[in-house]
Amino acid sequence: MVVFQAALINELEKLRKKKKVVVAVVLSLLVIVVGQLLVMGVRLGFGIRGAGSADFSMLVLSVAINTLLPLFAALVAIDSFSGEFAQNTMRITLTRPVSRFKLFSAKVSAIGIFILANLALLLVFSLLAGLVFDGDSMTLKGIFQGILSYAVSFIPLFVMALGIVLLANILKSGISVFFVSILCFILFKGLGMFFSQYSGILLTSYFDWYNLWLANSFPFMKILREFLLMLGYAILFFTGAYYLFDKKEF
Repeated sequence: MVVFQAALINELEKLRKKKKVVVAVVLSLLVIVVGQLLVMGVRLGFGIRGAGSADFSMLVLSVAINTLLPLFAALVAIDSFSGEFAQNTMRITLTRPVSRFKLFSAKVSAIGIFILANLALLLVFSLLAGLVFDGDSMTLKGIFQGILSYAVSFIPLFVMALGIVLLANILKSGISVFFVSILCFILFKGLGMFFSQYSGILLTSYFDWYNLWLANSFPFMKILREFLLMLGYAILFFTGAYYLFDKKEF
């Protein structure tokens, strides 16, 4: 564990120094600002009530989970593997007393921590924005639902990141991985729309599974089924990516 912790701290330090983290923070805040301005415009311009202070965080999540968050996760996953393959820094890392499995696990864990941090940042600032502009509608139930929704949204995002890690170990170029990831995302979204009866097996259909957790009648079996499907995807992606990573010549 000492070696793994050192490798994980090293990977987190690499992420901290990259500009992608700053871009993620700036764009996340921009989404919150634009979203709050739109809500205020709806209230003032049309005379109807927009999203409340707690509901606003859910509005931000519904937009970000299908746009910015997958993009940030993809860029970090690609840079953690394809970027280091291209720069030959992976070879330098492996000269240290760390096994390939521990290094691979540390990189995957760092990606997961980045996704969690991004979700936490969006949650905190969206709640603060809602509190400032519409604090009267803030309720403990709304805060709890927001925290729950953001927490469970980590799972599909992390599974998607593992799929991109697999692609990064199959394809050499980071640009190729990025465009293939975008094409797969668009393709799966399209298939989910045209073949809705089979959308349950497509990973992109799970990005809004947090809605199940907010249902009045808790659909335990449906949540369990989707969780097991995502777990199966995660095991396949992690195992396949590590197998390719372990066989790579640096």
